[in-house]
Amino acid sequence: MTSTQVAEQVLKGQSNIKDWQEELYKDFHSHPELSFHEERTSTIVAEKLKEFEFEVHEKVGLTGVVGVLSNGDGPVVLMRADMDALPVKEATGLDYVSTETFTDENGNTTPVMHACGHDVHVASLLGAARLLSESQDAWQGTFIALFQPAEELGTGAQSMVDDGLKDVIPQPTVALSQHVMAKPAGTLSTHVGPFLSMGASIRVTLFGRGSHGSMPHLSIDPVVLASLVVVRLQTVVSREIEPGEFAVLTVGKLTVGSKSNIIDDHAVLELNIRAYSTAVRDHLIEAIKRISKAETEASGSPKEPEFEVINSYPLTDNDADTTHTVAEAFVEYFPADVIREYGRQTASEDFSDIPNALGVPYTYWAVGGTDPEAYARAEANGTITQDIPGNHSPMFAPVIQPTLTEATAAIVVASTAWLGR
Repeated sequence: MTSTQVAEQVLKGQSNIKDWQEELYKDFHSHPELSFHEERTSTIVAEKLKEFEFEVHEKVGLTGVVGVLSNGDGPVVLMRADMDALPVKEATGLDYVSTETFTDENGNTTPVMHACGHDVHVASLLGAARLLSESQDAWQGTFIALFQPAEELGTGAQSMVDDGLKDVIPQPTVALSQHVMAKPAGTLSTHVGPFLSMGASIRVTLFGRGSHGSMPHLSIDPVVLASLVVVRLQTVVSREIEPGEFAVLTVGKLTVGSKSNIIDDHAVLELNIRAYSTAVRDHLIEAIKRISKAETEASGSPKEPEFEVINSYPLTDNDADTTHTVAEAFVEYFPADVIREYGRQTASEDFSDIPNALGVPYTYWAVGGTDPEAYARAEANGTITQDIPGNHSPMFAPVIQPTLTEATAAIVVASTAWLGR
């Protein structure tokens, strides 16, 4: 059989798991958990994998779960899904809406929502795992279902690597992953080379000298200092990065002061950068430090600024041969109108930390999750940015079908491009 015929054999049972998978997805959506707190999710995942006769390894990277299904000699395919949710209050109004909250060690309570579609990823991979388990006569090799914590922190993948991932799985031939996006449900997109940007968040503390608001001459005002830094940073991308190169530098948070008549003694900026090349990323970081130090000196500050990298994401750089193999499998299995070109995405991911550490090629593709009719209307009206909620929005809610069916089929089709040979 060809790999496409193998995929068809495996997916013959997809209609039989439809109701089960939809209920599973709704359950995950209703019970989201924040990064490194995915205890309930990981427990359900482990239980399901054991039902499907996978060899299961729990608490890899604190809350990560890895299932290994060995089915004779052959290639080893690793498929990853991330599990964590976000501190967002859901506003979708769905009948399976999340009302979950999380209280941290300081007693602060925050709402929690699957605002990035990781519930789709988990339900889809479990669906594919079940289908592959129930059709082992159709394929040969080893399938690894990896459920990763804390993607939203950018540290979950590395935590699994550091916790000995390579010691509990056979060496993969290839690594795969996917993400649901605010594109028409039922569509797929692959992309060779840089697909998701590398990113980092940086905290900059600027120091001044505090004083009474009525005595500004006795102060070094951190409000003014921070404002000058913010304004100067706006020129980095427009005047220091070569036109045509991609770069983003965003000041997302500025914290300073406590009262109108108090001049504080410091200000804190939190910045986010994105790039598709290491050279551009390094230039952005150097520019942040250079400008912060220069404005601090110009203001006569008592000490130099402090810099802290809050989180960092690697570049998702899809291997050409691996991506072509998956793309060809998609084209052979799915109808022509399913395959779309989404192009490079400015979001960032930490998935590539796993294949990079294991020394294996990888590819990462996108799955549409937006109601196709709603998307078509917005596209025709030129109102996509206004009418189509994107990832991390409190209104983000992929339509269950055909999103789940397509995402599950994509995993099987991509995996059997190796396991079906």
